[in-house]
Amino acid sequence: MIFSILAFVALVLSIGIKDRKQSLCVQSLNCLFEAIYSFYIKALTGAFLSIVNFIRTFIFIQSERINRKIYIFILLIFEGIIVVNCVYTWNGFISMLPTIGSMIRTYCLWQSDMKLVITSGILYGLYYAYYHSWFIVMGDVILFITGIISIYKNDIKSKKEEI
Repeated sequence: MIFSILAFVALVLSIGIKDRKQSLCVQSLNCLFEAIYSFYIKALTGAFLSIVNFIRTFIFIQSERINRKIYIFILLIFEGIIVVNCVYTWNGFISMLPTIGSMIRTYCLWQSDMKLVITSGILYGLYYAYYHSWFIVMGDVILFITGIISIYKNDIKSKKEEI
């Protein structure tokens, strides 16, 4: 239970941090806590994905130091690992939720555009609701709401003001 609370706190804190590198560092803690908790509740697809996401996040923190072609290759490797993980940890349709969510989040972090992360929050939220992991669900709900507000503020409202 403590690791689900720590995952929740780390996710909420990462949302409020404006600096991308600092936010990703806190998100990596979220991945680590989520992995430990997921192993504990035997949510294996989520557990292994959280470990992959932990590693991915640390690599994406260093994005400006990586050659662009290698960076694209890294994206493809992580997306492939996510799919293979789903096959090996398959537990029915429920395994698709974090798999798709992780693929979306990986792409969002790779391109530094977090608009689609709201979809990821929904998918992960449903996955952890299935496992009755309510602190993690609350974190994903907050991620979803924050994403909606950000899209409204940065895209919809600013376009209305331009007209």
